[in-house]
Amino acid sequence: MKKQLFITTFCTLLLAGYGCSSPQVESQPKDLTQYVDPYIGSGGHGHVFVGANVPYGLVQLGPSSIPQSWDWTSGYHISDSTVIGFPHMHLSGTGIGDLHDINVMPVTGEVKYARGKESDPESGLWSYSARSKEVVKPGYYATHLLRYNVDVELTATKRVGFHKYTFNNPADAAIVFDLQNGGCWDGATEAYIKRVDEKTIEGYRYSTGWANDQRVFFVAEFSQPITSLEVIADQNTATDTNKGKIVYARANVDVQKEKPVYVKVALSPTSIENAKLNMKAELPGWDFEATIEAADQVWEKSLAKIDMETSDEKSKKIFYTALYHTMIAPSEFCDVNGDYYGADHQMHKGEGFVNYTTMSCWDTYRSAHPLMSLIHPEMMKDMMWAFVNIYKQQGKLPVWHLMGCETDCMVGNPGVIIVADGLNKGYIEDKETAFEALKNSVMLDERGQDIRKQYGFIPYDKMKESVANDMEYAIADGSVALAAKKLGKTEDYEYFFKRSRSYMNFFDKELGFMRGRGTKGEFHEPFNPFASTHRDDDYCEGNAWQYTFLTPHDFEGLVECFGGKEALVKKMDELFVAEAKLDGAHTSPDISGLIGQYAHGNEPSHHIIYFYTLAGEPAKAADRVRDVYRLMYSDQPDGLSGNEDVGAMSSWYVLSSLGFYQVNPADGRYVFGSPNVDKAVLNVRDGQFTIIAHNNSPENKYIQSIKLNGQPYNKAWIEFEDIAKGGTLEYEMGATPACWY
Repeated sequence: MKKQLFITTFCTLLLAGYGCSSPQVESQPKDLTQYVDPYIGSGGHGHVFVGANVPYGLVQLGPSSIPQSWDWTSGYHISDSTVIGFPHMHLSGTGIGDLHDINVMPVTGEVKYARGKESDPESGLWSYSARSKEVVKPGYYATHLLRYNVDVELTATKRVGFHKYTFNNPADAAIVFDLQNGGCWDGATEAYIKRVDEKTIEGYRYSTGWANDQRVFFVAEFSQPITSLEVIADQNTATDTNKGKIVYARANVDVQKEKPVYVKVALSPTSIENAKLNMKAELPGWDFEATIEAADQVWEKSLAKIDMETSDEKSKKIFYTALYHTMIAPSEFCDVNGDYYGADHQMHKGEGFVNYTTMSCWDTYRSAHPLMSLIHPEMMKDMMWAFVNIYKQQGKLPVWHLMGCETDCMVGNPGVIIVADGLNKGYIEDKETAFEALKNSVMLDERGQDIRKQYGFIPYDKMKESVANDMEYAIADGSVALAAKKLGKTEDYEYFFKRSRSYMNFFDKELGFMRGRGTKGEFHEPFNPFASTHRDDDYCEGNAWQYTFLTPHDFEGLVECFGGKEALVKKMDELFVAEAKLDGAHTSPDISGLIGQYAHGNEPSHHIIYFYTLAGEPAKAADRVRDVYRLMYSDQPDGLSGNEDVGAMSSWYVLSSLGFYQVNPADGRYVFGSPNVDKAVLNVRDGQFTIIAHNNSPENKYIQSIKLNGQPYNKAWIEFEDIAKGGTLEYEMGATPACWY
């Protein structure tokens, strides 16, 4: 009875804590976590996080391996069983590595305090993990460290990591805190550890990397006394406390064979005192099994945001794993009292909203945020204000925000698009401040925007990746235009709509491609649409084939470029049957998942299939969508065709499986494709939205007709508002191509 009371109380804390509303779900959710396989995407180039966490938590507690290269940006790759420890923060699916902060490693005997090399077993702390004993599921991770003969189990709350270490040969056992080693590009700048009492230590880690000014504070509580604490800072050893750049702490513990040692580590982005507050609020007790169960229940409630049915169990596994991956980040970046570390690099007291970090905007504006706006309405106001608040503190909306730092990673103004979409969907109360943030962000003279103002587009002889930058800026301008129109700002609408068509300068009518253009108006020569030089040509992680269709905000404008829908459809047909090759000595590894030259492994291609529906060819959209389901997603470790990109790859699958996708990322119109579910019940803003695909099967992939709330529906898309208010959408599926609108 006590355990059940603890689980109930703990779940209440997780769901109803500061700014965290309880999801709108059934009181008795189904066993959905059984369909989640966190290994999907852990191979190939998926880069997914593997470990223990809860939805949108600050803590992602799991193993990190020795390599610090591209396929190890999350710290884990299925091909490698080395473990340097269990850090409390990881990225999921990114193309750049960072975090891995507050690394904890159980050891026995004398060890070398270093990351080490696999070629030399004694070169560092590392051990091989026994993959045959590894278990991973939502909210829980377990493995066995062969070198130390230690069984490891991990679970977590939003801000606290909970460790269970069972030493099978406990002589000279210790828990090492490694504050030196982060992930890939990350390096510590200052670290500190202090023993508070016989069971508690505290400290912080400052670092620089992808995010140039990171600060993580922590407090760690042990289930039994620490017999001694040795703190090694810059190779100087002290007792109980020390500070430096390279810091390790060895907490020696006297344990009996096969008797577990428990360690709780609470994090804070603001202070050690708040780390203590987070510990007290989220994990005051020591019931490890109950904490696992509580994390599982939180995942169950979150996954129940979509209750889907299908006769294909493999698809159900892929679907719920994808949904799980969409909820790893953005991460809450505040304490339980609301205190947070701002984009101005100042500590802020609680201001009445939940702050977020890990904003991979270039990836997530396309489908992750449009999905979030449907199934997580309780998060949206805080999420949007977190974006606007970043503008207030750094002078522009986020590009790629991490740990309170602007990385300016990738091209365009993607945060603008996300906020415009939130404003247009009614999730922002202070619309004038939000519009100010939108307008001022796209009017800055930085990152090529001054060049674009001068010439009306970005010439290739003024800036690398000119086509990509300009076309992404055009999408942002289009989103600002929509926001201006909604707010009745006619002059702004006309100005930004005109600017949103700057991409037309790149269109070569003779060849039918978007091409780099110089200051004198000349096209960039030589030209090869199959060519790619990673981050060193006119495109960004793509080539002319993919970028020719990067106008999700202006389908009609692209039709104008080609001289009609028929010509555009012909070019799209060519895209999917072109030779699947890349020319060049240094091609972009991000151009992956090729069907012809359609590259599903990277986000700029994700909307293209749905252009078929807008062009009056929904059967072709259905054909291609079903091809992507079959070829680009699987239930294996290499089951993603490219980087997960903080939920971007998975959110495409979730939305598309429901039968639609938001092509224009700020207009709230979800364009129809071909559903991959028989039935799905979404918990949305005003209730439930039920999707039924009658007679759905691999053969019956074409939509024959649609009904919305029992009435015939004859549009190529469904509006956000029609979904958000609840109701029933019915597809009648068949084996014969058809057009219902």
